[in-house]
Amino acid sequence: MKKDNLQDLFNRLEYDFDIEVPNAGHKDRFLEKLKAQNKQQIVSISKPKRTLWKPLFGIAASILLIVTLTFSFSKNEAPSGLASVSPKMAETQSFFASVIEEELSKLEKARAPETEWLINDAMTQMETLEKQYNNLKTDLKESGHDKRVIHAMIDNFYNRIELLKTVLKSIEEVKLIKQNFDENSNTI
Repeated sequence: MKKDNLQDLFNRLEYDFDIEVPNAGHKDRFLEKLKAQNKQQIVSISKPKRTLWKPLFGIAASILLIVTLTFSFSKNEAPSGLASVSPKMAETQSFFASVIEEELSKLEKARAPETEWLINDAMTQMETLEKQYNNLKTDLKESGHDKRVIHAMIDNFYNRIELLKTVLKSIEEVKLIKQNFDENSNTI
């Protein structure tokens, strides 16, 4: 519409406007409805706490959903190492890991001042073997489950177990020597 068209529009519709007179008391009824509506607005303004909780619950639910999804995705990571090859290899990895844990707990129980250097040396060698195993895991992914890499990973587990058993045997020998020395020194 052009700017002057608005005046033309009113001129054209001049006789179409509703010109009926409202019923008696219309103005009073209108003012009463307006007052009632204002009272409802005042009442609703005095109770803002109920309306504030809804968005807060929505935000809390969103945060909870994000945290839940984050943890569920982190738990569903693909298995690594031998476990990624097959279920049988997963069992093998689990077996070796449990034996190593058992041997490490025996090693910790055998910790004494006279065996401390043996245990520290063993732990250094275990760290080296663990680094080698991590490199083998990378090689396994890159090689597409090459049997030579799988065999090297199994050998790594075996070497760790043998190392721990050898150290435990050495600790027993050190303790036996100490015990014999203590017995001989007491009798002299």
